[in-house]
Amino acid sequence: MKSRFTLAALLTLSAMPTLAAPRRSPPVRTLNDLANWTMQPDAVRRSDAAVLRRPLSKAEADVALELLAVARMRRVTGDYRAAMAAKAITLGDETLRWESRQFGSAPHGKRSLWISMHGGGNAAPAVNDQQWRNQIRLYEPAEGIYLAPRAPTDTWNLWHEAHIDPLFQRLIDAQVAINGVDPDRVYLLGYSAGGDGVWQLAPRMADRFAAASMMAGHPNEAGVAGLRNLPFGIFMGGADAAYDRNRIAAEKSVELAKLHAADPGGYVSMTRIYPGLPHWMNRKDAEALPWMAQFVRNPWPKRVVWVQDDVTHKRFYWLHLPDGAAPKAGDRIDARVEGQAITIDGAVPAGLVLRLSDRLVDLDRPVRVSVNGRVAFQGKLPRTAAAIVRSLEERADPGAAATAMLRLP
Repeated sequence: MKSRFTLAALLTLSAMPTLAAPRRSPPVRTLNDLANWTMQPDAVRRSDAAVLRRPLSKAEADVALELLAVARMRRVTGDYRAAMAAKAITLGDETLRWESRQFGSAPHGKRSLWISMHGGGNAAPAVNDQQWRNQIRLYEPAEGIYLAPRAPTDTWNLWHEAHIDPLFQRLIDAQVAINGVDPDRVYLLGYSAGGDGVWQLAPRMADRFAAASMMAGHPNEAGVAGLRNLPFGIFMGGADAAYDRNRIAAEKSVELAKLHAADPGGYVSMTRIYPGLPHWMNRKDAEALPWMAQFVRNPWPKRVVWVQDDVTHKRFYWLHLPDGAAPKAGDRIDARVEGQAITIDGAVPAGLVLRLSDRLVDLDRPVRVSVNGRVAFQGKLPRTAAAIVRSLEERADPGAAATAMLRLP
């Protein structure tokens, strides 16, 4: 059902003099107060304000999400305007620089983003700079912002050091807020050492991408179980035998096919191993881009397979580890939704937070949660602005924002 409270109406309402409380209906009062909360300066806007904890109907939550997303995008724009102009984002001691090209046309908010990682690694900066310059010319999507970042370091593992994940998170947020990228149409690809990075980053950041493709890379210790909801392409020269890249690519392709056969709703993949071609595939691998472009991300999949890598994460789709959790590489959580029943198995820590939405379950009805065979919760959960605010503070990603949260015992 479409909400009768529109964003334009709320913005108008927030600018009006406050009405006397007895003359306001509760929904309008809550949304008016929430609009006023978003307009407060950072110094006085309280994260524990009472308005954030008031229960919301689905229609109210839809408007609250739109309202809070506009406010969040405004703040992200202010935070990253200078970085975007400089084409460089810094986190601690590391700086991610990039060059980009734009193809086709799409409305603001609907543009795709293609993050394309260069090869090289374990080489002098000038060598990796040349690889970076090659990468910006390597592919041309039919539409979107094609962006080639320069790895912050020159190590062998250019694209899977621990600083890459949060830098990419910030890069995506900035592109969404300022350049009008659609968070559901962000794509990842990379060649050679950049392909190594795709093997590593795609499973651990699968919830941020619509599709990913690996070109001429080596997975090292990375697995593919976390790719359940991320279409994944493998592109390799048949004669690219260094480090057994061609053999391992074929093995990973078979593994993905078996996973898909056992779980037809997931593990979509495409493999091309070009007979006789060496490490350079003569641009045949460009067929990855139209294949990838057909996919859009589903931020609310009914099944999630979360396997921690050596760089661990606290949030993956609608699961969030509690503060103080210490995940280890190899920890696996398998979560499923069937109707109003949520089943979670694996290395589930006490205090696991479920980030919920009406896109996943009907929040007007009771939800039943089972963890490793025991019932951990049964009941209804309120939609609140607090859940939305927390989600948007973590990521400028309105489509993935929760409207209710449940902390398990």
